[in-house]
Formats: sequence, structure tokens, C-alpha cells
Amino acid sequence: MPMDAPPVTGLILTGGGARAAYQVGVLKAVARIRRNCNGPTGNPFDVIAGTSAGAINAATLACRADNFDEALATLVDTWSDFSVDQVYRADSFGVVQTGARWLTMLSIGWVLAKWRRARPRSFLDNSPLRELLTRLVPVERLKDMMAQGHLKALAVSASGYGSGLHVTFYDDQAGVQPWNRSQRIAMRQTITIEHLMASSAIPFVFPAVALGSPGHSEFFGDGSMRQSAPISPAVHLGAERILVVGAGRLHEPLVPSETRAGSAEYPNLAQIAGHALSSIFLDALAVDIERLQRINKTLSLLPPEIRGHSELRPIDVLVIAPSQRLDDIASRHLQSLPAAIRALLRGVGVSGQGVQARGAALASYLLFEAPFTRELMALGETDTLQRSDEVARFFGWDRRGKPRSGVEPCVECDASGVMQGNFFSTHKLHH
Repeated sequence: MPMDAPPVTGLILTGGGARAAYQVGVLKAVARIRRNCNGPTGNPFDVIAGTSAGAINAATLACRADNFDEALATLVDTWSDFSVDQVYRADSFGVVQTGARWLTMLSIGWVLAKWRRARPRSFLDNSPLRELLTRLVPVERLKDMMAQGHLKALAVSASGYGSGLHVTFYDDQAGVQPWNRSQRIAMRQTITIEHLMASSAIPFVFPAVALGSPGHSEFFGDGSMRQSAPISPAVHLGAERILVVGAGRLHEPLVPSETRAGSAEYPNLAQIAGHALSSIFLDALAVDIERLQRINKTLSLLPPEIRGHSELRPIDVLVIAPSQRLDDIASRHLQSLPAAIRALLRGVGVSGQGVQARGAALASYLLFEAPFTRELMALGETDTLQRSDEVARFFGWDRRGKPRSGVEPCVECDASGVMQGNFFSTHKLHH
């Protein structure tokens, strides 16, 4: 790489269903900071990796990488005007065909199964999502985006139900060799809508998707399952600095149990499911970041002459995660869901509103409704703008440069309550 060439920049967008709206707000703020700092035009991310709903956002940016601002505007418009029927069937008949039958099978299904083959595959029918993705993500443009130099690589992760492996499907311009780690592998493939459907197939909630490779086919589900190293794909694909956008608070405050509604009651199915999904979507990222911190600390203890001969290489990682509990925000928007979905969720224990809500964590992953997604986008934008100086330093944008006409200069950041970015070190052998 030429000495004056900027470092390869990666973007990691994690999973979280409707929570992924927060990512769009973060990216909207990044674009604003770049304009304010008169930063360079073009796609700021050479390597883009996403999981679950984050994979959909990632693929949208990658397949429209020749015009980042336009791609971002497409995401903003989509998430600003969202409704659940764009993702899954919310009409009464559709709910009866999936969720209601699924709940019946949980209760008296062992009896019904003797008379009919009632085998619902998921809690909800997400067939509308395929139609949305066809309009939103022009996957046929991805090869051209890489050939024209707008992008180096796109990675999408999914989890194989048969093999139990976490698989990162990727397509790149440099021909990076697939990597193989314990319980996780990489496969170089042309990314399709089916890959996005598989990556975003929330366990139990949405049906698994069959993906094939030469001589082999397997059903895959949400890529957040068994994802022990979310930052790994961007590192393997050559990123030297990485922006990671989370979909939940990485460090929850210690809240006395008596302050939360229903905390003294035995948890219902919705609360247990919400807790399980949060573990799937959030915990791996926090663990991976902590691992990188430990590696960085260890590397810093080495004498400079030893570090110079080490295979370790520094990775500049900036992490932006919500400053508020997204469960609490979701609890204020439960009534935005269609009546049939509210009734279905009541069947598993989602009830109440606001501070009295129970099961809001589960609902937060399914709340593809504009009032909720707009609030998350606004939070993402606010959290990021509070760290404008930090973002500008990460990208190397000159804050002293004259702002473009009609925009305000960069402001001092106030990262109070928001996880700070850090400089971590890692290497391909580790990830």
C-alpha cells in the first residue's frame, strides 16, 4: 500500500431485528460529520460486514457503493416509513397460519399431530421481506461496485442448523482465501437475497433458509447465533480500522430489580425469549471487544523491537452503541404493532405499556413500525454527533478545514453515557 494511501476502513453492522434502525441513524450522523468537515466524497467504507438485519443494511450500502449518500438516503427513507407488513405477515389470517398454529403446537400439538401434519416452521411468516429486499438491495450490482473500486469486500454471516457452524459468506475483489476457525468458517460466494434472508432469520421467529454450495446444501438461520467474533470478518478481509455499530447497550447499568415492572414475578415465555435473543445479539460483540482490549494491552507491554517483528498488527476500532436501553424505548411503542400481532405476542406474555410493560425485549426485535424505528434513528444520530471530534479523528477528516457552504463546523464531542472508542490490536491468526 502506498505510504500516502488511507488505511482500509471497515464497517461492522451487528444484528438485532428492528433495532438495526439505530445503525442508520449512526451512519446518517457520520455522513453529516463528513460534510461538516469537508471530508472526501465517495464510499467511506472499503470493507462492509453485517449480520442479521445489519446484513441487510450492509448489503444495501455495498450494492450502492458508487453513491454512498444516495444509498444512505435509501436506508433512511426505508426505516423512516417502516411497517411490520413489509417484513412479516401481520394480517389475522397470516398470523393464524403461523404464530397461532405454532402456539397451538406448543400446547396441545402432540394431540393434533396424530390427526394432521401440522408443522409450522416459524412464529411469523417473513415472506414479505423477500419482496422488500428485492427492491432495496440490487445484489446484481455488487460485482461492478468492486470492479470499479468503490468497494473491496462484503461479508454476510449466517448459522448452519445442520452443521452447527457459524459461516461468513463473503465476496471480495482481492481473492482473500477462506479462513477456518473453531466452529466458524468462511465461504467465498456471490451474495444473493437468499443469503440476506438466511442471515436475518431470527431463531424460532422466522423460518430457516436453504443455502447451497457445490455438492452441499444446508438450512441456515440468523448469523448472530454462535457468532463468537463479530469483528473477525472485516479483519480477515483487510480492514485496518473498523467502525462497529451495536444494536444494544454493551454495558448495562446496575438497576435494582424492584425498579422494573414484574421483576419479582416468575418470568413468562416472552421475557425468557427476549433474554435469550439479547444474549444472541448482544453478548458476542461485548466479549469480542473485551478480547481485543486484552490483546492490545498485551501488545503494548512488548518492547518496540519485539513488536516490530510480531505478526500482530494494530487495528483502530471505534465502537458506537446506544446510550439508552432499547427495550425501554420499545415499551413505549408496543401499541404501534397491528392488533393481530399484539394479540399473538400477548399469547407469549408481552403485555402492558411503558414502565409496566413485560416482554418488551422480545417485542423490540419485531417492532418494525415507524414510531419506534424513527426514535432509534434519532438516538443513533444524537449519540454519534456527540462524538463528532472522535469520529472525525477516526476517519482522518480535518476538523480545521473550511466547512461546505450551509453546514455548521464540527463541534466538540461529549461522550457522556456513550461507550468510548478505543484503539485495539488484533491479527488474522487470532480472528
